[in-house]
Amino acid sequence: MKVVLAAALFYAWAVCAQEPVAAPAIAGPKAEPANTESARPLVLENHGKPMRVPFECTDDDMQWAGMSCSEEEPCPVYLEVSAMEPVGNRLVVLANIHTESITLYSVLLTSEDAGATWREPYERARGVGLDHVQFIDFQNGWISGQTLVPVAHDPFLLITNDGGVSWRLRPVFSEGAGGSIQQFWFESAKVGDLVIDRRETADASRYELYGTPNGGETWMIRRTSDTPIAIKRPAADPAGAGWRIRADARSKSFAIEKKHDERWNAAATFLVQIGACKPSPPAAPAPPPPEPVETAPSVVPSPAKPPSLKRPPPKP
Repeated sequence: MKVVLAAALFYAWAVCAQEPVAAPAIAGPKAEPANTESARPLVLENHGKPMRVPFECTDDDMQWAGMSCSEEEPCPVYLEVSAMEPVGNRLVVLANIHTESITLYSVLLTSEDAGATWREPYERARGVGLDHVQFIDFQNGWISGQTLVPVAHDPFLLITNDGGVSWRLRPVFSEGAGGSIQQFWFESAKVGDLVIDRRETADASRYELYGTPNGGETWMIRRTSDTPIAIKRPAADPAGAGWRIRADARSKSFAIEKKHDERWNAAATFLVQIGACKPSPPAAPAPPPPEPVETAPSVVPSPAKPPSLKRPPPKP
């Protein structure tokens, strides 16, 4: 039920239950808004032209990413749309903000009106990528992701039970661990499977199959394998049928398109280049303190002599 830019084929699937892996909400990547602009609810209005997702690169972003950008040679910043899912008139789009060498932030965009306006229902997270999205019905949905820097680790799901209005993060592992979510699939609002790829951190088997009985709140490992594991799922993709993501070189944008009859019509387009990183201008020097104003010294009157309490001598 997801639309993605690329697909993968896998070869085997089996089940063997083991001990459950708890997933407290405090684990997983922490959302770090790039600036106050990205922390506010984002509203983009679609006027038929490619929309620019707001982003202002900060000195802290450049320091974290190890970028050497200058005023003369700024570092371009791009938006990449990786996946989308239609849910009635609602569209859920996954994207990331990146430079030529590093992912800066994850971006989750949703539209309640078939692409006319857009907002960000979940904070951007630094160094995090969002990959796949699935809705089992109009209320229950999941998004997979992981921290990408320095290598893929701490895989997690974003879960919604209100149709994408709000999302909560649930890590796959109770403690930090390497790996990324290669694929996942929910057959109901409660029961689902996912496959972890430990390519860069595997000490033994590279692939691990996990299952959940409670909608992704906790996961149980079921199988490990040195070869890819395929999750059983319908061959057809009914939710994503008739939708696609297309990179449009002419407008330098990503287009979210819906097929009508034999034609593809754009529901929304997003600019690829959305900004650049360069040092902040030096702060203006503080104004000098005002010169003191000379005034005439004030004259302090002498205190009045208090009256004498001594009685005068009597007159003769």
